[in-house]
Amino acid sequence: MSQTGILYLCATPIGNLEDMTFRAVRILKEVNIIAAEDTRQTIKLLNHYDIHTSLTSYHEHNKVEKGKYLVEQLTLGQNIALVTDAGTPGISDPGEDLVKLCIKAGITVTALPGCVAFTTGLICSGMSTKRFCFEGFLSTTKKNRKAHLTQLLNDPRTLIFYEAPHKLTRTLTDLLEAFGDRPVVLARELTKKFEEIKHTTLSQAVAHYASHMPKGEFVIVLEGADMAQLADEQHAQWEKLSIAAHIQSYVTAGLDQKAALKQVANDRGISKREVYQETIKGK
Repeated sequence: MSQTGILYLCATPIGNLEDMTFRAVRILKEVNIIAAEDTRQTIKLLNHYDIHTSLTSYHEHNKVEKGKYLVEQLTLGQNIALVTDAGTPGISDPGEDLVKLCIKAGITVTALPGCVAFTTGLICSGMSTKRFCFEGFLSTTKKNRKAHLTQLLNDPRTLIFYEAPHKLTRTLTDLLEAFGDRPVVLARELTKKFEEIKHTTLSQAVAHYASHMPKGEFVIVLEGADMAQLADEQHAQWEKLSIAAHIQSYVTAGLDQKAALKQVANDRGISKREVYQETIKGK
């Protein structure tokens, strides 16, 4: 039985061609096939490094049919490198689907690390890198966008999004409506000649791009929720409730009476005995 090939997930520069690794250049020369999101973009990179490997397309619109073909070639022993237009394949592109197909078929998948736009934007933003969450592109459907942002409302992690220039103003407006006026960093043209990393707030960003046409692909790095502020707001909400109503809110959510009583005591910073005594008074 012949040995199957290997799928190489090959990171490519996000702007500056000098950001290609020695290993990536070697592998692109050695594999049998390079599968590219846009062959017109990839050929520029290949010409720059004098790479003449056979090139084929693999993108969102042909991923089902071409995915089967690529897996077939891999099972025949062909080695394949997957590249995206820029950055690391498998992040916000159909590379994820090909990886799943290969794993299911028992084909070895390995990665050639390199550029990733969202980590590049994050480390240049000055925002917290201890905990962060990459959210990619928001849905174009208004209902889905709202649901997505609602889930992130109380997330304390630094939030990272991708956005195209023609959708930027709408997205910034939606973020402002969902989260309020938080600090935000807008990074565009990363690693390129006109790289710009703009430190601002959501309201200022909306105002700025209302009169300045956005150019280039954007990485949006948004400050996470202020947990101290959220705690104060939550405590204020609890203070508006009677202790009995506070307990009932947890019972309605699925806790038993004993667990609800304990949680209310924690919320209010009082003893369980005090909570219990108040419930007796209310009867």
